[in-house]
Amino acid sequence: MVPPSSFSSLLALPALAFLSLSANALPQARKASSPASLKLAVRVNSYGIKNIAAADRARFRTLQAGGSSSINASDAGTIYTADIGVGSPATSYTLLLDTGSSNTWIGANKAYQKTSTSKDTGGQFYITYGDQSYASGEEYTDTVTLNSDLVINSQSIGVATDSVGLDGLDGLLGLGPVDLTEGTVSNANTVPTVTDNLYTQGTISTEVLGVFFAPASSDDSNGELTFGGYDASKVTGSISYVPITSTSPASAYWGIDQSISYGTTTILSTTAGIVDTGTTLILIASDAFEKYQSATGGTLDAATGLLQITSDQYAQLSSLYFTAGGVTYELTANGQIWPRSLNSAIGGTTDGIYLIVANSGSASGSGLDFTNGYCFLERFYSVYDTSNSRVGFATTEYTHATTN
Repeated sequence: MVPPSSFSSLLALPALAFLSLSANALPQARKASSPASLKLAVRVNSYGIKNIAAADRARFRTLQAGGSSSINASDAGTIYTADIGVGSPATSYTLLLDTGSSNTWIGANKAYQKTSTSKDTGGQFYITYGDQSYASGEEYTDTVTLNSDLVINSQSIGVATDSVGLDGLDGLLGLGPVDLTEGTVSNANTVPTVTDNLYTQGTISTEVLGVFFAPASSDDSNGELTFGGYDASKVTGSISYVPITSTSPASAYWGIDQSISYGTTTILSTTAGIVDTGTTLILIASDAFEKYQSATGGTLDAATGLLQITSDQYAQLSSLYFTAGGVTYELTANGQIWPRSLNSAIGGTTDGIYLIVANSGSASGSGLDFTNGYCFLERFYSVYDTSNSRVGFATTEYTHATTN
């Protein structure tokens, strides 16, 4: 595996809700029982990012090349963060969440506070990213507290002495497959992820991660990670699963086989791609994108890098249908547009209507032909099941929302 490569895709504004962590009590790991959830905070770009599609494509190219890509917090539309504790007593750090990379590290903004549970492994970590961002420093093990129910002893974490790309954030919480850590730490082949350790330490009974995002334009745009299962209160139907694809390079990530239709017209036949919290948009192969653009009548907007349509074209917009594992998921017309109340965050005009389906920049047949990013995941609950090598989806109360 090549070293991780590309902090490319999402951004920052006000945090809506953060975890509170006790800095006094010594955290105690619980025994496995029911799944436990971690609340997330959403941040929307407040700096007027230019060309969100180009940022996502940079990430896509790195993933397509077989690297582990992370997110540049200066180049994204929307990101989710969590406050976690490190050490005992715990110091709180705000970390970016990413299923496209697997190392957890801190030190980008707030300095690491050593405590009695800190242990220097003697290893060096170095993660390069395709947009010339990077993180490097010492590899430690320490107690990591996600919340009072999710405490990890001796979690491997990078402590960055040098990093570029996480403006205003302290580091990254890697939620991807463990193989993506290969070659990132000098004295280890791979390092266990937080999900790996929660499972091996008996805190969760199955190595499963559930992810819930609400649309950024909704009244409650917070998110939630559930470790050890999924939150049944967030779904409106059953979870349907699809196996991890065998097609490389998508197979190295949370990769699945999927087809996409616009209305009744197939625009992308069944092929391999990935599900990725670190990508803002839905990216599809260039030949599929040309069919989508032709069907919608959208014209490319130079400022945002997105297709723009008129109100009349929006009224005629058909649903997109994603079929995976024999189950079809409908992304409505409203789900295909960027939230109009947030147009200024991506450099758009106040009354513009922008589509969130973008060109990946390469033709189909590459082994990674689509990315179901945040704009897909805010409409469907997703489950990442390491134990059974599969990804699951379910509808939520926001699947057919009209908030955009």
